[in-house]
Amino acid sequence: MPASTRHHRALAVLVHCLGILAAVPALPAAAPEAAATPRPPAVTPQTTAVTPRPTAATPLPVASAPPPVAVAARAPLAATAEATPPSAPPAMAPPSKRPAKTIPPPVTVAVAPESSPAPRYRIQVRNVGNSPVDTTVRQELPPGASATSISSGGRATRAGGSTAEVTWRLRLPAHSSTTLGTALAATAPGQAMTAPACAFTSDGSRPYDCATATWQAAAAPAAEVTEAPPWRRIPVLLAGLAVLLLLCAGVFWVWRRRRGRRVTAAALAADRGPDDGRGTIYPRPSAPSPATRRRTPPVWLLVGAAVVVLAGVLGAAGWTATRRVASIDTQKQPTSGAWMGTAVSGPVGVPLRESAFEFTVYRVSCGAAGSARPADGGTASAAGRRCQATVGVRNVTGDLQPWHGELQRAYLPGGRWVSTDEPATRAANLGRDVFADPVAAGSRVVLPLVFTVDGRDPPRQLELRSGVFSAGVRVDMP
Repeated sequence: MPASTRHHRALAVLVHCLGILAAVPALPAAAPEAAATPRPPAVTPQTTAVTPRPTAATPLPVASAPPPVAVAARAPLAATAEATPPSAPPAMAPPSKRPAKTIPPPVTVAVAPESSPAPRYRIQVRNVGNSPVDTTVRQELPPGASATSISSGGRATRAGGSTAEVTWRLRLPAHSSTTLGTALAATAPGQAMTAPACAFTSDGSRPYDCATATWQAAAAPAAEVTEAPPWRRIPVLLAGLAVLLLLCAGVFWVWRRRRGRRVTAAALAADRGPDDGRGTIYPRPSAPSPATRRRTPPVWLLVGAAVVVLAGVLGAAGWTATRRVASIDTQKQPTSGAWMGTAVSGPVGVPLRESAFEFTVYRVSCGAAGSARPADGGTASAAGRRCQATVGVRNVTGDLQPWHGELQRAYLPGGRWVSTDEPATRAANLGRDVFADPVAAGSRVVLPLVFTVDGRDPPRQLELRSGVFSAGVRVDMP
């Protein structure tokens, strides 16, 4: 065989062997340990071994010539194997949703009622910051109430054209406090009156803090409430009447029975004659003895007694049912087993608690018609307007509690309702999405909620809830 043919065959065998060896690393690893073992580095070919020799007798140059080809074949395979991404990305823990760190407000408010014959309140406004603050303090007045006395600097105004309020514009130095006072005219003697107060920014758009208090009339010695005597209670009277009728019926029946026996005995004594029963010469035919029957009360007596007893039972049952129905609160919303907690209703300024949150609506004000503008900067609706509610939310549970804007509703006349206008609410909160972060356990926030309504009438009721299955609370608008 010529030398050139032998060289070609040897070269072909070496190329096939090197190709098989190059394909082995691309196969899947048999075990994790084998896959984790680092691949040995590729051997750099010697340049001297590549130089061919003209002599054909020695096979060594021919055997050393293919390594450059093997290196060239391995390089793309190794690059391809390293560029292949892993089949499963490394597991990443989901980001924990933590509430944003709440910054304490620079202004705090505290409201306390005074013990006086007429409603009086003390409002303490404190600046806890290191710089002076311009603030606007507003106190909501109960429906129908009017201010009779206001501390210096305050004036009575109308919010939204319907609700009366007292407003002060203050400039508080750093670490200072001031006390404001109001006196109201009671709408009804002894009626409790709730008047919340809030401190806003200088323009009156964003609340710093809010507080509320309820004035109660001075405790007067209450007259002792004694129950009616037994003979004046309707069930007792009916029962006594029924027993009396039954006794009368029994006495009458006994009297009739004894009277019948006496009549029978007298008739038998008269039949014997003057001989005292000794007989005569001529015997008298025997007369059949009258058949005696058991005497029973007359039918009219039984029917009358039954009617009286039935009337007494029905009267007592009706009186009891009437008392129970009268004690039911018809204003309370119906609940079922699907809801968590019980629905609670109340006026503005009163804390109302549901399953997770304690809501307090301090103030609701509506703008003029056409004040609602879309979030994209379009034109305002001819009848649309925005109503802003200042709401305090307290988490009464021990865990983080999320809440959603779609569940907060404002009910309009006619039964229609609208959810929170989230873009407008975000703008009222300086661009912060108040529904994005859950409320921390035991914390309290005061924030504005904006509702876009149509028509001239303000909302009649606000419905606030923490979750889909929560019964929630309902706040009646004045």
